[in-house]
Amino acid sequence: MIAELAQMLSSGILTGAVLALPAIGLSLIFSVLRFVNFSVGAQITLGAFLGYAATSVLHCPLPVALGITFVGCGCIGVVSDRIALQRIRAARRPDARLMTAIASIALSVVLENAVRFVSGNEMRSFDVPIARDFAVGPVLVSPQQLQNLGMALLTVCALSAFFLLTRTGKAMRAVADNPDLAKLKGISVVRTTATAVFIGMGVAGMGGMMLGLDTSVDPQMGAAALLTVFAASVVGGLSSIPGAVVGAVIVGIAEQVSLLVVAPSYKSGVAFLVILVVLLVRPEGLFARRERRS
Repeated sequence: MIAELAQMLSSGILTGAVLALPAIGLSLIFSVLRFVNFSVGAQITLGAFLGYAATSVLHCPLPVALGITFVGCGCIGVVSDRIALQRIRAARRPDARLMTAIASIALSVVLENAVRFVSGNEMRSFDVPIARDFAVGPVLVSPQQLQNLGMALLTVCALSAFFLLTRTGKAMRAVADNPDLAKLKGISVVRTTATAVFIGMGVAGMGGMMLGLDTSVDPQMGAAALLTVFAASVVGGLSSIPGAVVGAVIVGIAEQVSLLVVAPSYKSGVAFLVILVVLLVRPEGLFARRERRS
């Protein structure tokens, strides 16, 4: 039992580290634009297919494929936001944010079906060398999972440095805190929000590629992962990027540990349970107080 629990904890941490990337994208867009962009799910699928095309068709190494995925998903995210969401978001009506979130669900369905139309419905696997799992005590670890963990940690560190040290990152934080005041200070809110969408969707696409590396590339993988990503953002506080990372790890562990007592088909219900518990105990999320102080 202890060995099984250790294995589930390890799997939850490794899975949560990858899911943290789309959760960061969701939280980043929410912090700047103040609506939940559910089309992040479609970007997970797009990222997996772009990464697959970059490695299998163009024969790019994984770091280059990740870069192509980031730029491709970021550009698609910005264009689709301008076409489908920007006008609804800018409407002067009290339910504009809710309507934008609903429209993002429709946008996600459209993008995922476009992927299925172009690529078909069959599942694919990345052409990467097969390596055996190795044991760390009672825990079996996949080399690909460790590689994904390393790439995810590097991405999180790079994003942290960007937000803390660069002028654009500071501008995004200012717009997230108070867009009207940021505009008075000479910050272009339109350009900053577009940058937030580009980075958020690009990072979500990178997470989708890493999920595809660990499992397989499936046209419905984004829809399947969206609930877990949303739960991670809610747990950490929807506008907290550090909270998204912690929330993804918490939800990943909860889903994996639940397999000890429930069938795998019920695993998705754990994310609903986590959301319910957090909303009842601490609706603002775990990192909301820290975010208000910053």
